[in-house]
Amino acid sequence: MLQFSNIARLLVTALSACATVSAAHAEDRWPSKPISLIVPYAPGGTSDVLARILAAKLHDRLGQAIIVENKPGAGGNIGTNLVSKSKPDGYTFLVGSSGPIVIAGALYPKLPYKPETDFTPVSPLAKASFVVAVNAKSGLSSIQDIIGKGKTGQLSFGSAGSGSPQHIIGEMFNVEAKTKLQHIPYKGSGPLLNDLVGGQVALTFENPLPIMPQVKAGNIKVLAITSAQRSPLFPDIPTLAESGVNGFDAQPWYGMLAPPGLPHDIAEKMNAAVQSILTSSDVVALLKGQGAEPMTMKPAQFRTLIGADIRKWSEAVKLSGAAVD
Repeated sequence: MLQFSNIARLLVTALSACATVSAAHAEDRWPSKPISLIVPYAPGGTSDVLARILAAKLHDRLGQAIIVENKPGAGGNIGTNLVSKSKPDGYTFLVGSSGPIVIAGALYPKLPYKPETDFTPVSPLAKASFVVAVNAKSGLSSIQDIIGKGKTGQLSFGSAGSGSPQHIIGEMFNVEAKTKLQHIPYKGSGPLLNDLVGGQVALTFENPLPIMPQVKAGNIKVLAITSAQRSPLFPDIPTLAESGVNGFDAQPWYGMLAPPGLPHDIAEKMNAAVQSILTSSDVVALLKGQGAEPMTMKPAQFRTLIGADIRKWSEAVKLSGAAVD
């Protein structure tokens, strides 16, 4: 019996060693099949635009097909949760925004994932000064127009969904400007912008990236910038602080994350590929032309940023009194 027990232990040890070697070889061969980029919003928004830029460039660098999959719903939480529960094998990544990662935890009491522990941070992608944008025929021509009408409770703003940066920035505006803007959540920036152009909603606090074509077409007007400094894209557009909403400063980010437990080597390889894309001259020019600024960080630095922003935006949620619609 003793001899059999020893053989059994040796067999288990050998199988464990084989599994370890097999996993190491899998990491060495990564990627060996197509990679999915999950976008937790409908097509047309900033996360979607960034994912499609990355998909084309990553295909060239990694030699595998890169598939963009839109999984909208619940302010981005559905697609984000899907990634948190996926296999950490390097073939499923999230391309999302700070909303589901750093804001949702303060808004949703029963969030199905834990933002700080249920993901492997891979790389930030870009940050952008959001803008206050209105339908060109809305009759709103200044921030003071919005404040005046907003105090009556008869003006609404649209967002990419409950808990999205657009939502919380709008609620922050309500606090600072003492307005009563009503929140209308959408399943992403794409559907929101369709209604903004169509006149179904008059106002939004949005990233410049998806709205620029409609701004250039004259369908949307930009009235102010939500960051503390003016945007190079709109040098003549004042900040909200300059427009009378003192001390306003909000600049969310977009990033790539993976399921928890992603091997370190794969995270580093994907980070290097993404960072090389973000620092290439054509992508830098493309993003800056749309009001977005590429972000360069290693995975560990990105994790630190996420932790700091969870604390910052959670405080903003509490101050605004924002709630899930």
